[in-house]
Amino acid sequence: MRAVAGGARARYAESVRVMRLEAPGSGRLVAAEVPLPLPGPGQVRVRVRACGVCRTDLHVVDGELVGSKPLVVPGHEIVGEVDALGPGVTTLAVGTRVGIPWLGWSCGACRFCQSGRENLCADARFTGHHLDGGYAEYTLADARFCFPLPASYGDAEAAPLLCAGLIGHRSYRLAGPAERLGLYGFGAAAHLVVQVALFERRRVFAFTRPGDTAAQAFARELGCVWAGSSGEPPPEPLDAAIIFAAHGPLVPEALRAVERGGTVVCAGIHMSDIPGFPYAVLWGERVLRSVANLTRADAREFLALAPRVPVRTHVTIYPLEAANRALEDLRAGRFTGAAVLVPGEATSSISCP
Repeated sequence: MRAVAGGARARYAESVRVMRLEAPGSGRLVAAEVPLPLPGPGQVRVRVRACGVCRTDLHVVDGELVGSKPLVVPGHEIVGEVDALGPGVTTLAVGTRVGIPWLGWSCGACRFCQSGRENLCADARFTGHHLDGGYAEYTLADARFCFPLPASYGDAEAAPLLCAGLIGHRSYRLAGPAERLGLYGFGAAAHLVVQVALFERRRVFAFTRPGDTAAQAFARELGCVWAGSSGEPPPEPLDAAIIFAAHGPLVPEALRAVERGGTVVCAGIHMSDIPGFPYAVLWGERVLRSVANLTRADAREFLALAPRVPVRTHVTIYPLEAANRALEDLRAGRFTGAAVLVPGEATSSISCP
């Protein structure tokens, strides 16, 4: 949306820039101008200041997640400023900075929602998948699923907290009280989880793509006691492992790496098929579980914890129009930490806080 000078109040053009998926499964987004969205009942309109680029976005544009809305605008790590209120919104004010995560709506009435497990709601809608997301100048969101953000984080630095942070933290909690924790796939989520784990005096072992010495060096720099390639055995048995990489063959590898009674958590919303493995790999009361989405309670807990650690985000910034380049760089592992789209900004790399 283009601001136009003049008069006592700002006036705006009627279109906004977005990067949207016009050919499902193509792996490419197309720049477009669309009408300025108007908030409906219970919604707010948000001027996007930054939006993280998540591996789930790759699954959306590659067509691996079915059911995306036609011409969907991806992006679910959104930081922005409330610009307009829809009817009935009383919990937010124009000008408030908010974060918008993957879970964008749930029914509130089913047995899962009623028991605090809204992440399992069968009718849940997800930002950047069923609902247009933050690869845009402006977006709409349900006011109930917008969260205040720690003031100590800038806009770009806060964006990875909204998914890499939230789902990473849920995965970390479900891994249990592991003293020796393995992280498979050392990207956006892992680089945040390791900081919380060290804050809680755990020892972390990082597993990267084979030969990814940059990611291994980054992991050691953040405090991991060991970093190596997936497929390598760790130097000692693990108490738990979290798999962030969407590679099914890592599951039996991680099960072999954990001690008896250990837990392996599959953290991604999508994963390639898990190959067959002998029961002996699971035996010994090892636990294999998945993580599905997040809850608002997860958001409140982690966003309160992050500035206390403090969790530092390492981000590479891309302009909105470079969304395809950011996705390809993520696919190829060309950066450490997280990628963030910022409308009007040039590419750069920074850490915070």
